[in-house]
Amino acid sequence: MFDESIIVQSAVSAFNNAALSAPAFLWWGILSVPLFFMVYYCGKYFLEKIGWVDKSDLVSRFSFIVVFMTLVWLILFGGNYSVLRDNVTVLPFLIAAISFVASLFIGSHSHKMKFSDFKNLTRAKKTGVIIFILSALFLIAISDLHSWWGPILQIGAIITGLIFGRLSRCEMRSIPGTLLVIISTTVAILMQPEFFRFGQLGGLTIFHSLAIFLVGATVVATVALRNIPSKGLKTSVYIKLKWLLRFISVLCLALFILTESIPIFLGGLLVLFFMFALSICHLKEKNSLLADKMFAITLVAFGTLTVMPVITSIGILLWVSLPKSNFWKQIKFLL
Repeated sequence: MFDESIIVQSAVSAFNNAALSAPAFLWWGILSVPLFFMVYYCGKYFLEKIGWVDKSDLVSRFSFIVVFMTLVWLILFGGNYSVLRDNVTVLPFLIAAISFVASLFIGSHSHKMKFSDFKNLTRAKKTGVIIFILSALFLIAISDLHSWWGPILQIGAIITGLIFGRLSRCEMRSIPGTLLVIISTTVAILMQPEFFRFGQLGGLTIFHSLAIFLVGATVVATVALRNIPSKGLKTSVYIKLKWLLRFISVLCLALFILTESIPIFLGGLLVLFFMFALSICHLKEKNSLLADKMFAITLVAFGTLTVMPVITSIGILLWVSLPKSNFWKQIKFLL
């Protein structure tokens, strides 16, 4: 009765059950609305103040910050191994894979940093950099202590990603790389929500499920808008296929809310991608700005889901930096 593992798991279970009745990410998002309004109305002034006025470079800078913040979030936010469901969980391997991709992205975008710059630093600054690196390695190591090989796996994934990124001849594309990190992190949250303080053992509320599905839907919409060309399909074929895909996507959403299954989640996103691709193919001409605006919405949704107001604010800043238009009127053809 007084075994320490039972006490710890009971306390964690009570904490997570409380989080279910009051989804923390949702209330954090609602309480942060005044901050987001401030970012929306003062965003352009802020970007001009820090000198980020070049629209072509803005997406690259924002993507780098988002990927870096997500990597830090993975290291610091997860890690409650008292509630891992079994000893053969693949979650540590998935986190290592996400860390590798994020480190690869960061390394490929850090070519401007040269090792000669480190040599030119003063002795005090060199000591500070070394202490920072050792502290980062320590935090990475203690983020995975469920087995003896956990710290080795996480440190190896991040260091390998940074090395491969530095050795690459070109930078990883900003939006595809960021979307890959976002959707992988979303799948990890769904795989084991209690690990990320998101919910209790697969018993999520409709708010949790809808938030996860919304992030996935915006990711596949961004991918479709960026890669699918407009061809002008026949209206008769388009209408029949569109209604079929609508029915299947709604069915997948309902099954996902009931089961919280990862295969159904991924299958539902695949159906949505085909539906969005069909809608884009039916167009005679596609607005190139829609993909960037959908990417901004993706950042807002992902920042809210992971309780990272910085990422949500970045999505809002990206939105206000784009030309104004009636977005809903332009984008409703996807549905």
